[in-house]
Order: sequence, then C-alpha cells, then structure tokens
Amino acid sequence: MRNRYIQWLITFTLLALPVAAAAAVAEGGGIPDFTGSWQGLASLVLFVFTYALIVSEETIHLRKSKPAIVAAGIIWVFVAITYAAHGVPELVENEVRHDLVEFAELFLFLLAAMTYINTMDERGVFNLLRAWLVSRGFSLRQIFWITGAIAFFLSPVADNLTTALLMAVVVSTVGGRNYRFISISCINIVVAANAGGAFSPFGDITTLMVWQKGMVQFQEFFALFFPSLVNWLVTAMILGFAVPRGRPDPVQEQVSLGYGAWVVVGLFLLTITMAVCFHNFLHLPPVLGMMTGLGLLKLFGYYLQKRDDVIYRDPHESGPAGSALDLESRPAGSYDIYRNLQKAEWDTLMFFYGIILCVGGLGAFGYLAIASELTYGNLGATGANILVGFASALIDNIPVMFAVLEMHPDMSLGQWLLVTLTAGVGGSMLSIGSAAGVAVMGQCRGIYTFFSHLKWSWAVVVGYAASIAVHFVLNAAAFNN
Repeated sequence: MRNRYIQWLITFTLLALPVAAAAAVAEGGGIPDFTGSWQGLASLVLFVFTYALIVSEETIHLRKSKPAIVAAGIIWVFVAITYAAHGVPELVENEVRHDLVEFAELFLFLLAAMTYINTMDERGVFNLLRAWLVSRGFSLRQIFWITGAIAFFLSPVADNLTTALLMAVVVSTVGGRNYRFISISCINIVVAANAGGAFSPFGDITTLMVWQKGMVQFQEFFALFFPSLVNWLVTAMILGFAVPRGRPDPVQEQVSLGYGAWVVVGLFLLTITMAVCFHNFLHLPPVLGMMTGLGLLKLFGYYLQKRDDVIYRDPHESGPAGSALDLESRPAGSYDIYRNLQKAEWDTLMFFYGIILCVGGLGAFGYLAIASELTYGNLGATGANILVGFASALIDNIPVMFAVLEMHPDMSLGQWLLVTLTAGVGGSMLSIGSAAGVAVMGQCRGIYTFFSHLKWSWAVVVGYAASIAVHFVLNAAAFNN
C-alpha cells in the first residue's frame, strides 16, 4: 500500500510538473529502473526546483532557458554516473543522442518558420492587416468576433503565439482605456489561437511534435477542425455577453508593404507545401522541406540585398553599383535576413533544449515507466488524455506532450487525435497554460492578467468539454483504427 501511494505521488508530480520523458530503448533491452537511486531522486528534486524558477519568470525576471539548460547538464551527469556504477555506461550516449535528434528537428523546423514570420512582419504584411482592422470603424462587439475569427483561422498557418500577439495589438489599439473590453477580448483571442492551432501541424509546437513523430498524418489533423471550432465558439458565446457595447473612433493609419512582401508570403506557402510533401510522399523528415524553403528565402534575400545596395549606394562613391555600401551602414529600411534570424525566439528555442534534455534524463532513470503504467495503464487512454489537458493548463503543453510521445502508449488514431486536441486547447484554461497566453499577458500587461483570465476559466472548461464531446461524435470511426 505504501509503495502504491509513493507511485501515485510520483505520477502526480510527473503530471503537475512535467517530469516525464523517455530515452531511446537500447538495442536488445529496455531502460533500467534507477528511480530509487540517490542520483535519480536528486535529479527529480533538481527539476522541480528548476521548473519553479521557470514558472516564476515574470516575477524574478530570469529567462526560462537559463535554469533549464543548466539543469539538463547536471541531470545527465547524474545519469552517466548511475549507468557507469551499474556497468552499463554504453547506454548513456545512445539515450542522450536520441533526445538531441528530437531537439534538432524541432529547433531547425521552428527556426525556419520563425524567420519567415519575422520576414513577413518586417515587410509589413501583419501591419497591413492590423491597420485595416483598426481603421474600419467596427463596433466593440464586431472587433471581439472578428479578432477571434482571425485568430482561429490564422494560427494554423502563422502559429498561435504570433497570431495572439498580433490580435492583442489590435484590441489594445481599438479599446484604448476600455480595459474590460481589452481583457475579455484577450481571453477570446488566446482561446481562439490555441483552438485554431490544434487542428494544424503548423499551429502549435505540440501538433508539430505529433506530426513529426508520425502519430497523426498531415491530412488527419483536419478531423479536429470542428471540435476545435466548437471549443472556441462555445467559450466565445459565453464571453460575448460580457463585451461592452459601443463603437470606438477609428484609428486612421496608412501602411505600405515592403518590396517583395507577397513573394515572401508565396515562398512561405511553398515551404509549408514542401514540408508536407517531403514527409508524405518522400518519407523524409518535414524539417528538410522547411530548411529547403529557408534556403529559398535566403536566395531571395540575396536579391533584395543587391537591390537595396543599388538604391542606397552613395552616388559620389566610385566602384561598381552595389559595391560601395558597407553592410554596417546599410539603412534600417534595407533587407538583411540575418536581422530576421536574430529576431527568432532564441530564449524559447533554448528552453526547448533544456526541457527535452531534462525530461529525457529523468526518463533515463525510469520515471516514465511508472507514469505510463499508472496513467494509461490504470486510467485508460481516454481518462489519461483528458487529464493531459488539465496538466497543460497548470504547466505548459509542450513538455506534457513530449512526455506522452515518449511514453508511446498503444492508442488508436482517435485517441492520438484526442490527446492532440486536449493538449492544444487545454492550455487555454489558464493564462499561463500556453505560450499564447503568456505572450499576451506581456503585451497587455496589467490589463489581461492571470486573475482576469481565471474569472472566466469556467467558460473555457465548458468549451473544453464540448470539444471533446464533438470529437467523440464526429470522429467515432477513428477510435477503431
């Protein structure tokens, strides 16, 4: 009984503080059970402390990647010491390389996507959309529904974080000092962006991980469209009753697109197409398609640089056209792809490294086996997958989904779609449960807060339950596959 209690306590810790992952199974055997070793327990305590620092980022102003990276190194030192002491040091390298490959694919995919998004932003694509919205003279209720709808349909392509930030700027610009409207609209935007990202491999990090792992094929994600739509609509209809009436003065703003903006958009769509085709037809990792597309963007960037060199070249300086301009002195209006690379969310990318390596090390101690048995083994796939949504709200959906993927429970397509849905939309229950929510809190600091979101969490839970019910009804056949 005492051992059973300890196992349940460990499982709760794994769900509440995403301490779960698995390293690759060594050839001819599985991962040894070192959960009772002092190194394993020390690693568990270290990760709990590290995650406490991570979730306190807004308070202590310590970037989340810093403690995660340090903890990852220490945990793997403990893993190496433990394996060496038990005479199996050769397993460590294989296990850590498995996690490094997982990170490398995710890192390069996101780097390419972020560079495209930053380039479109630099060329004025998103500013054009924002200017159109704020200058049309819509009522507050219309802005509430329009920004929610755009967030839902834009996030599958531009990702939920970028979309939520863009729409938050719109509502804060239109709302002015109407803080109630801004707060309610921000909740709506976060829910819509997360729901929209749940039915696309490109909409959220968790869906990207599921797709790259091959658990759900590209076209199969769209079975989640209506459950995701219901998740947003049900919550939005409840929130809509609290939206104040009125029609703010339109904000007149003229925005012009930078040269080649639509070419960049076209290249981005081509890049997404290549990623899908590489994976579906050539059986290559999607990241190869994304990196090829990044190469095309760099080639187009070379053309833009040469064009800008001619435009900004000092006419009094001798030499061939374009050769007289020093890169450091090129005006801010000229194009430089490395400037857009620098704008990538490097702290987030490094945080992924730390988290994946941390939970991978804990998985190497055997904690994953306990969590897998007591969740998917005892609760069943449906119960465990619904619980994943609540765990995502408490922490973050990325490490939780990584844990599920590394557990690799034997589930039908319907169950894999269910956990993809719950991990994606479950984070909307709390403002800290998703990257979109955290980013919008920073964008609308003091207006959209943890507690302003918490007051409406019940409405998000209603939408969460409705989306699960719709999934079971519409995708019943997938549970038999």
